[in-house]
Amino acid sequence: MPFNLPIALTWLRIILIPLIVALYYLPDSWLSEPSRDLWAALVFIVAALTDWFDGWLARRWNQTSSFGAFLDPVADKLMVGAALLVLLDLNRVDAFIALIIIGREITISALREWMAKIGASGSVAVHRLGKFKTAAQMVAIPCLLYWHPIMGLPTRIIGQALIVVAAVLTVWSMCYYLQKAWPEIKKKQV
Repeated sequence: MPFNLPIALTWLRIILIPLIVALYYLPDSWLSEPSRDLWAALVFIVAALTDWFDGWLARRWNQTSSFGAFLDPVADKLMVGAALLVLLDLNRVDAFIALIIIGREITISALREWMAKIGASGSVAVHRLGKFKTAAQMVAIPCLLYWHPIMGLPTRIIGQALIVVAAVLTVWSMCYYLQKAWPEIKKKQV
């Protein structure tokens, strides 16, 4: 298993996940709701930035690896899934939205794994729809974690609108990946 700064950043993202969840289990006497929400949003933002930064560094320094390519999307899915479960528990995201996003991640991960097994992983390579979906999620989730207005900006409303956009893009990108994979799937069924 290679170890370099991009992989260390991915591990940091994984380590930050329990911290976000733990903040919501602290007694109110330790951390008030606005402070807790602020810290959770900030930790999520740091984790999201490591997602962008680790990939950029890996490409720039030519430190890409198959282990990094495996670990990075796993860290992303764990981070988003954990945040959505926290938001679901806080009644800040609808269960249907969380189910759509988490279900898509499981489906596309399984599809990519299967396509790699049959030698057709190129047909489900990352597409810009998936990148737009990720961007919408990565802005929506900290807005929903913080939930309080910032300088008059209604983060709650922004987060709720963007998570709906993310859910729509989630379904759209899943359909896109399934459509791209279908010819390969049909070939293997014959």
